[in-house]
Amino acid sequence: MSIIAIVNQKGGSAKTTTAVNLGATLAENGKKVLLIDVDPQGSSSKWLKCLNTEKGIYNVFVENTSIYDNISQTSIEGLTVIPSSQWLIGIDKALASEVGAESILRRKLGELENKWDYILIDCPPALGLLSLNALVAANEVLVPLETRVMALDGLAQLLRTIDTVKERLNPGLKINGIIPCRVDKRTRLSMDVISDLRKRFNGMVYDTCIRETVKLAECPSFGQPITIYDSKSQGAKDYRLLAKELIKRKRK
Repeated sequence: MSIIAIVNQKGGSAKTTTAVNLGATLAENGKKVLLIDVDPQGSSSKWLKCLNTEKGIYNVFVENTSIYDNISQTSIEGLTVIPSSQWLIGIDKALASEVGAESILRRKLGELENKWDYILIDCPPALGLLSLNALVAANEVLVPLETRVMALDGLAQLLRTIDTVKERLNPGLKINGIIPCRVDKRTRLSMDVISDLRKRFNGMVYDTCIRETVKLAECPSFGQPITIYDSKSQGAKDYRLLAKELIKRKRK
């Protein structure tokens, strides 16, 4: 069972787009996928029409409820989700005096049977307690990166944070890869950023690039992953390639 935190502290880097569509394409490949939404904005949960109107996963963190009580089935066969809730906004205050608060999610995931091939954790756009819980619980990190110059500065900070977590809290944590996202191959800027990434992070950058398309921007409004909303679109093709590359990396 691979536990993958999808992390980038910068907003607009396609974390949620990757979490939902990668989850759907992995399920399309016959994999059992559990998507955990720990972003208080709940974008993945809304996208999959599974937003929890009560406290949801907040109770897993604060009230010590079973993680099984919060698993919801999506409309996609093979893809289940633990939805977010707005209560997560106050999680730092609620756990301020909790010893080992950064390890709660790891302990809770330890309750799960080994019935999923992949657990994907959609993280908030901040390196706070929720993202830290995801990094401590995960065995791998997937970094969607917008192909813009400023995104590279944020990547350096994120990699330092991952190194710190690995050193102090989760020695087995490793970077699965960096995914170039929102790529416009018509512009030199996108291609220059990708080239720079491959030079600086040799072997870490995925061959697959997720192109910027209107269809990818539209599909959340219809509550569908891109593979259902427009199965023949560029976005669907890109995420199918990404899923196959991820599966191939796991085999290696």
